[in-house]
Amino acid sequence: MKIYTRTGDAGETGMLGGGRVPKAHPRVEAYGAVDELNAALGWAAALLDGADPAPVIYQLQQECFALGADLAAPPGPARDAATGLPRVTAQQVEALEGLIDRYDAQLPPLRQFILPGGAPAAAALHLARTVARRAERRVAALAAQEEVNPVVLQYLNRLSDLLFVLARWVNHQAGVPDVPWQAQ
Repeated sequence: MKIYTRTGDAGETGMLGGGRVPKAHPRVEAYGAVDELNAALGWAAALLDGADPAPVIYQLQQECFALGADLAAPPGPARDAATGLPRVTAQQVEALEGLIDRYDAQLPPLRQFILPGGAPAAAALHLARTVARRAERRVAALAAQEEVNPVVLQYLNRLSDLLFVLARWVNHQAGVPDVPWQAQ
């Protein structure tokens, strides 16, 4: 299988289930932002070098790949014909909430805004959180124009919360304190 196909050379891309759209289409922007998020998660996991919460992050990457497929296949007959495409589920959102609760229970209470940063893996998780928020905005823009699985927005919202908690947790485990934001 060749990496290049030349089918996108004119600025269009194929959708899962059929059809072509411009590469600047809101649906492509949405799943492209999720792809960026997946890469940011991979960077954070690499910095953790297998240590906790790397296994959690690897699972999140799997789910983000499925989320991207969910977005890349517009609802309708073409999607229905494309069997086997995963969909993000409410159970996955609940699982994210469980992870948030589990890791947050090990942290000191947060009483003020903090600056993103700290240990390299924590800083990467903070960056991944902002990419998750951008993906959420792109999906919200798409949902204002076209039908989108509503659970996708819930998942991305919860995922960004989890990434914030994981960044704090990684810093806490490394003995790096949160740096409070100081209004000037």
